[in-house]
Amino acid sequence: MSTFKKQQNGIFPSVCPLDCPDQCGLLLHKTDGKITRVQGDPNHPVTKGNICNKVRNMPERIYDSKRLTTPLKRTGPKGSGQFEPITWDEAIESIASKWKNLIASEGPESILPYSFYGNMGILSAEGMDRRFFHRLGASRLDQTICSVAGSVGYKYTMGGSFGIDPEDTIHSKLIIFWGINAVSTNMHQVALAQKSRKNGAKIVVIDVHKNRTGILADWFIPILPGTDSALALGLMNLLFEEGLADLEFLQEYSIGYQELREHVKQYDPHTVAAITGIPVDDLKELAALYGTVSPSFIRIGNGLQHHDNGGMAVRTIACLPAITGHWIVKGGGAIKGNSGYLAHNTAAVQRPDLLENKETRVINMNQIGSALLDLKPPISSMFVYNCNPAVVAPEGNKVRKGLEREDLFIVVHDLFLTETASYADIVLPATSSFENTDFYTSYWHKYTQIQEPVIEPYGESKSNPDVFRLLAEAMGFQDDVFTDSDEEMIEQAFHYPANSYIEDIDLQALKENQFVKAKNTPLFPGRLPTPSGKIELYSKKMEEDGYPALPTYIPLPADGDHPFLFVPGPNHNFLNSTFSNNDKHIQLEKTPQLHINSRDAAELNIENGEMVRIWNNRGECLLQASIGENVLSGVAVTQGLWADLPGTKQLVNVLTPDRVADMGGGATFFSGRISIEKIQ
Repeated sequence: MSTFKKQQNGIFPSVCPLDCPDQCGLLLHKTDGKITRVQGDPNHPVTKGNICNKVRNMPERIYDSKRLTTPLKRTGPKGSGQFEPITWDEAIESIASKWKNLIASEGPESILPYSFYGNMGILSAEGMDRRFFHRLGASRLDQTICSVAGSVGYKYTMGGSFGIDPEDTIHSKLIIFWGINAVSTNMHQVALAQKSRKNGAKIVVIDVHKNRTGILADWFIPILPGTDSALALGLMNLLFEEGLADLEFLQEYSIGYQELREHVKQYDPHTVAAITGIPVDDLKELAALYGTVSPSFIRIGNGLQHHDNGGMAVRTIACLPAITGHWIVKGGGAIKGNSGYLAHNTAAVQRPDLLENKETRVINMNQIGSALLDLKPPISSMFVYNCNPAVVAPEGNKVRKGLEREDLFIVVHDLFLTETASYADIVLPATSSFENTDFYTSYWHKYTQIQEPVIEPYGESKSNPDVFRLLAEAMGFQDDVFTDSDEEMIEQAFHYPANSYIEDIDLQALKENQFVKAKNTPLFPGRLPTPSGKIELYSKKMEEDGYPALPTYIPLPADGDHPFLFVPGPNHNFLNSTFSNNDKHIQLEKTPQLHINSRDAAELNIENGEMVRIWNNRGECLLQASIGENVLSGVAVTQGLWADLPGTKQLVNVLTPDRVADMGGGATFFSGRISIEKIQ
């Protein structure tokens, strides 16, 4: 038992488990065995004691009266939320018995795990569960709902998820937040930017919506959705034309700049202005700013990659710091993600060698609705954890129709009876991160952190690794890998000579220090993990994979004949569907709104605050109109995944397409189109 658990009172180190790049260091205040306060750890080198409302209010979530305390068995129709308590023995036996029968009659691929990163702990998200489902031979889930398109695109240019150290951005003199509402989703990058601004830096925000980050900016540049690569190419053209390219850097550290220089001539300012909605004068001013202010830093966000052309957009933007040579100046360069620095031994943790059939089918999580309804042979059972697909997955009506199948045996492991859990046959209560042993690797800063249990498991809840140890035993799996402790798995993760950045990180170092930084070796001079070892402005690998070798603007495809581009972005107080069921967070956000341009509202005879219906061939929503100049004409934006409460129609993912992006099978949430009308 953890010594933290034994102590009834005190202050204990911790880490935020939410799917957020900041991954804050925390201090948990405990009184009479319960967490009473969550405080930021002032000793964390990046987050420095500052935390957001989401994690600050975590005690209310942990001790919420709606939290599950015991396994449940469905007693009413799917979706009715009618359950009765059962024991863990009964739950595990029911699951194992059903799966043994399915494997015998339909094969192991009839079973599908469906999960993501509702808890960012590595063991909770991709540890014993992966071992279990590999050994079971279940269908494999392609976890592509978040950042994969941009990660693949960035990798073509830079070789992997490597950017500058966020701590160095206090030296930046120009900071461009591109497609990221950082105030709501990367607050400590904003804090670093504010420090830079006190030293004379300028903050530019490029986005489809003037959100909290746009309001913060010195200069907000609105852009039409899905045109980001055209803007980047237009900037490259101007940088070359105006003599602002660093030819010496390009010669030494890149390949293909001559071809790129010729290629971008077609992206002249007037052409790019027509595509992006950004005036010619603004394009020229932005290029001059980026080409003359050093060091300049681009924070590339998740938003712009959620388009059909999202991978290419990120690949293109990633080329910009090479044109100007900003990479070799402290505080210059870009960050899409930095997970490459903290790459650990995933094979040791997940044990893919346990999967006997290497041709086991792979199902894209963005298309789960279609898979549940149309896939042959069918999915006959789902195990859902760390995720809420009934709200989060695109084509929401299709997803729910699939979940309603009476012949689909569903198990959900969660803290709450979520929208997805209401369709389950068996629901299992999950521990919070503060009840577990786990380790965390940020995908923005360079620190890995450990979580040791601070409180006892809530009710009869169990951790993800413990559930899969029980299931492995019930299925008769005798492999030693299912008896590894959580601490043993952490030790295995950091035995990874292939990544020299983490050679000083292990279990003992984490226990002694709480957080440990990857080696801070600069990218340049050095060899990148691209085929050439350099920044690949021209990528032969892309050509081999069927893409243009040079960055190229590819327009969004048609999505019906609806007039408005629809972007359902995140809001400030929810994290996907997490916290959307919490009264305090709902009160902070007030009500779901549709942001539209005043010119469009006038044409549709809609006044601010009126209710509107938005629809396409996939579904409809009823939302409150917010009218102004925060979006360009022809664009409609919502914020947050609001709980689909009875009597409402506010689930925006009923409108989003389940097409996959150009790279990595990524999501295309932001490439849908809608119609809008006032509700009479």
